[in-house]
Order: sequence, then structure tokens, then C-alpha cells
Amino acid sequence: MSTIKVSIVSSSEEIYSGEGTMVFATGSLGEIGIAPGHTPLLTGLAPGPVRVQNGDDEQTFFCSGGFIEIQPDIVTFLSDRAERADSMDEAEAIKAQEQAEKNMHDQESTLDYTKAAAQLAEAAARIKTIQKLRKNK
Repeated sequence: MSTIKVSIVSSSEEIYSGEGTMVFATGSLGEIGIAPGHTPLLTGLAPGPVRVQNGDDEQTFFCSGGFIEIQPDIVTFLSDRAERADSMDEAEAIKAQEQAEKNMHDQESTLDYTKAAAQLAEAAARIKTIQKLRKNK
């Protein structure tokens, strides 16, 4: 079975480097599946889960957004923040979501509202990532 090299990089470190038979992520226009031999593409990466399948094994990561660079034999995820989903704390993610919702209601300017909306989207994506990980176990 052919594979594609996968690299997930945060602003501070490489989170993952390995092979995958199929990779799934949320691009700027929706869910994208990446297989070996994929057409070259550069697209935005929305906050959410990145799933790397290699045969029967699947690893799940969270990326806060960024870019995906796809070449036929390698896919690179560049994200401000990235982490392994199995190290994420669901209670912390729910608390962050509740705080972001509160901030949206308490905003004093458009900038405050926009920042709170971005925090809410990221918190919701974190929860979605944790739920996908739990579902796949």
C-alpha cells in the first residue's frame, strides 16, 4: 500500500512526522481527504482535527488553523498551535468555550467580538477533535 509523508508543525515544534495511507483535515472550504499522489495544493487550514491513517492505525491531532501544503508524496500542516488529541483535556476545552461565549456577550467593541468569536470557534473545534478521538477508539 502506498503512503504519503505527513508533517504537522506548530510555531514552536514539529508535532508529528510519519507516513500515512490517508489524511483528513478541515480546509478553508471544508473537509479534505489527502491520499498518496494527491494533486499539489496550498490551502487554508481551519481549526479542528487532523486524522492520519496508516492501515488500521489512526492518530488524531488538533490544529488551531494555518495552512496545508500538499505535494504528491508529502503533506505539511503549518499551524500556530498543534497538539496530539490524546493529550487534550475536554474539561479545559469546555471551560474555554464557555468563557468565549461569555466574552461574546460582554464585548465592548467589534474587535472584542471578533476575538471572542475566534476563541469560540477554536474551543468548539477542540471539543470536536476530542469527540472524534473518543469515537475512533
